Amino acid sequence: MNLLKSREAILGLAILVLLAVIATRFPAFVRPDNLARVFTDTSPLMLLALGQMVVILTKCIDLSVAANLALCGMIAALMDGAGVPLVVILPMVIALGAVLGAVNGVLVWLLGIPSIVVTLGTMTIYRGTIFLLTDGAWINAHQMSDAFKAFPRAVILGLPVMAWIAVAVIAGFVLLLSRTALGRAFYAVGGNPHAAVYTGISVGRTQFAAFVIAGALAGLTGYLWVARYAVAYVDIAGGFELDVVAACVIGGIAIAGGAGSVAGCVMGALFLGIIKNALPVVGISPFWQMAISGSAILIAIAFNARTNRAPGRIILKQAEHRA
Repeated sequence: MNLLKSREAILGLAILVLLAVIATRFPAFVRPDNLARVFTDTSPLMLLALGQMVVILTKCIDLSVAANLALCGMIAALMDGAGVPLVVILPMVIALGAVLGAVNGVLVWLLGIPSIVVTLGTMTIYRGTIFLLTDGAWINAHQMSDAFKAFPRAVILGLPVMAWIAVAVIAGFVLLLSRTALGRAFYAVGGNPHAAVYTGISVGRTQFAAFVIAGALAGLTGYLWVARYAVAYVDIAGGFELDVVAACVIGGIAIAGGAGSVAGCVMGALFLGIIKNALPVVGISPFWQMAISGSAILIAIAFNARTNRAPGRIILKQAEHRA
């Protein structure tokens, strides 16, 4: 637990340093209203990263979250065009996202197919389904109802609804992972699946539950994304799954499973969100944005590998003493 806290402290310090450097070039960026805007812009990444986090905790990975987002967002836009009220659309797309996540979970659980293979396949299927539904056509702002577009942008106590949804989901994940049997099962399955079985935890069911949660969040984010940006098309959020995995890795979520925290995951997403929002403002090339993000990922992976490395020399010394 202390190790996780130290990772979070390092990441928090890195975010503060990044903000300080940006403030020297563009002081207005660190104003509270602008930071609130950055948080709102980063909300979709945070939502997907939290879903990805529980999947990674169980020694799996979900590369289909962005395609799930795109399909659910397109379905939401099509339903809105057909006159379906928002109060029906929202639970429907969350349920659809959960079903798409469940498809991944079933294939991993019952067929034993590696999650990276399963989700690469379903990622392509979900994108292809969007094309079949629309024949490649876009749905633009003028084709969407005002109520559909207004909900994520409605401001409550100074923050848009999209940001409040992210806050609520973050709080929910804190409770899920710290206060529930399912949350403890995520860590147990990723930390030591064999020991988890002996304690009565089903590894397959736990991984299935993680995929369903990730899918439901992707469905919710699909609506929020399409409604906020007022456009839906086949390649929406293309490549976003890489940002989602990057946010988890930078936030200290162990790719090997079993270790990570909600705070670290959220800060990893915020780190990427600040980079994407700030660097264009201060005139830094998008290619440098990718380089900085990639460097952060490599540093985070190296840090994780170093801290998890077994102290071989100490073990040998202990063996000598026993002899």
